[in-house]
Amino acid sequence: MRSDERVPAYGGGWLDRAGPLRADPERLAALRADARATVLPLWRDRCLVTAEQEPVRLVGPEAARVLADATQTVFLGVDGGVGVFAVDLSAQAEAEAVALAGAASTVDVRHLAGRLDPAEAAAQAYARGLLHWHRHQGWCGSCGARTTPRDGGHVRQCTGADCGRLLFPRIEPAIIVLVEAPGSPGRCLLARHAGAAEDAYSTLAGFVEVGESLEDAVRREMVEEAGIAVTGLAYQGSQAWPFPAGLMVGFRATAASDDVRVDGVELLEARWFTRDELRARTAAGRPLGRIDSIDRHLLGGWLAEG
Repeated sequence: MRSDERVPAYGGGWLDRAGPLRADPERLAALRADARATVLPLWRDRCLVTAEQEPVRLVGPEAARVLADATQTVFLGVDGGVGVFAVDLSAQAEAEAVALAGAASTVDVRHLAGRLDPAEAAAQAYARGLLHWHRHQGWCGSCGARTTPRDGGHVRQCTGADCGRLLFPRIEPAIIVLVEAPGSPGRCLLARHAGAAEDAYSTLAGFVEVGESLEDAVRREMVEEAGIAVTGLAYQGSQAWPFPAGLMVGFRATAASDDVRVDGVELLEARWFTRDELRARTAAGRPLGRIDSIDRHLLGGWLAEG
């Protein structure tokens, strides 16, 4: 199944993640040994790509060779009954990893946004996030003993004799919000973040804190960053963002007033835009958010309403 274009990038992939198979080592071994098995090689969070900038997908002898030399192998799922695996070649120098995979170079999957089939982007991001977690979870945070992978790479277990703690991939939720001004004409709030170009504006976002609901995070972040109280929160959708472990949750909200006071730290400035102003910016070649980010969907949906 191919991804729906209406789904934000890195979501809606075609893979059956086959959760029950993860705890069946014999089935996993059979899928891995199958000559049809597909392998997605990565190197230090980067895709290995062909000269045409297409992600490398290996099968047959090429897949077996890379599986034998990989630092880490994870089971991603099945596609038409065939196992799909991701392998980490980070132990090799970049040139060695490129040669081993028969690739031309390495590239960040985000740089391929807009060029990849959405389902391929979803698989590559999934592989990237899982392999990144393995490289940074080699030791138990409770007792300091080494951890070892299990369940097809979706769990790590502490090897400490008196511990044995199970570790699962961490996900860091964040909210991203399209804020509308009260009254007419319709306007939305966009901000320039620290480090952004002079005329680069985007929606407001922030991480969810411990003991906080998504809605509470929206209200807190809007006050902290832009000095505005918001009401009428409405969920708009979510997006996988495994760079390295995010989950973006999109909302719409209405400001109690149009008085904005940025914090000067995360946000350098913020201003209200009408739909006509945003359309003019688009016509002038100024993009509405990252091509692979859910903020483009939030803005596109808002523009389509007026």
